[in-house]
Amino acid sequence: MKELELKYGCNPNQKPSKIYVANGQELPITVLSGKPGYINFLDAFNGWQLVKELKEATGLPAATSFKHVSPAGAAVGLPLDDTLKKIYWVDDMGDLSPLACAYARARGADRMSSFGDFIALSDVCDKDTASIIKREVSDGVIAPGYTEEALKILKGKKNGNYNVIQIDPDYRPAPLEHKEVYGITFEQGRQELPINDELLSHIVTENKDLPDAAKMDLKISLITLKYTQSNSVCFVKGGQAIGIGAGQQSRVHCTRLAGQKADNWFLRQSPKVLGLQFVDGIGRADRDNAIDVYIGSEYMDVLAEGAWQRIFKVKPEVFTEEEKRAWLNQMTGVTVGSDAFFPFSDNIERAKKSGVKYIAEPGGSVRDDLVIETCNKYGMVMAFTGIRLFHH
Repeated sequence: MKELELKYGCNPNQKPSKIYVANGQELPITVLSGKPGYINFLDAFNGWQLVKELKEATGLPAATSFKHVSPAGAAVGLPLDDTLKKIYWVDDMGDLSPLACAYARARGADRMSSFGDFIALSDVCDKDTASIIKREVSDGVIAPGYTEEALKILKGKKNGNYNVIQIDPDYRPAPLEHKEVYGITFEQGRQELPINDELLSHIVTENKDLPDAAKMDLKISLITLKYTQSNSVCFVKGGQAIGIGAGQQSRVHCTRLAGQKADNWFLRQSPKVLGLQFVDGIGRADRDNAIDVYIGSEYMDVLAEGAWQRIFKVKPEVFTEEEKRAWLNQMTGVTVGSDAFFPFSDNIERAKKSGVKYIAEPGGSVRDDLVIETCNKYGMVMAFTGIRLFHH
């Protein structure tokens, strides 16, 4: 198949629409189920690149959850502890395969943003992974293959209309890529920069102790940023993105957004949230939304008389700012990457509030000395990569 006609482009009025390879070669994909759309394929191809690079960089199965051409989550297949199983709603599924753990992490870190995601998997999709996908509201999945059991599960989703794409893992695009805007064609070399340990070797802080686990997390952060709309900042801990701040014009707004998402991820693990008693039959999305509101500043929206009874069996106590801060102070060892330099030290101050210990950014700001000084104040480790990772 050399081209695939689509229903429409970004919006229903944008017709005609299709995907094809400019040099006339065969498309490297096969649609096994459903009818993926224009934005679905944008998410699928960006997501596939991300998980392919994560697998190459870490040697572990990888998954990402994409929404509107940016990842909501990305992770590698490390085992889940009991708390993570519970907050990712997979505690009833027993032991999961490494690939299923990767998707549970990618989907679970920011469940609000992952609602209706497009999934990319680095490895052949297995039954465990398909079983998690079956439960979630999702637009589709791309992977290099599917087991017979997994494909049967996925083809049964959305009354047989769930989008399932298989990609040739050996496909390599041309070294030059093109994009057309307002009838003008832009050409550039593909972003083929390898994200590896060497990129993290130029440590500019007094503390130069960068353990292997932190190196892996920083590589996950930087690879995630390669496929996130700029400006972007990514917080990572334990093999998974826990907060991604994408598409903000101000870098500190990226840091605040990513930091708040990371905080929410950790607050969901607190005894006060784990102890919430939901009414029987509440939907997964309603439960996620209730938790998001409960741990935020507008908690009375779910605790007001007449509101809480529709959500909880027992009215929860207010999760006070003091209690939240005390819990968040226990979050440590977090890594953060930035797709361009931090222009002011306020980014470091905000990162510190979310337990950041390790940082990777290009460097090159006229205020690098102040940024380094702030890192030194908190005993952080910061590497200058010397390379920008803008993505548009």
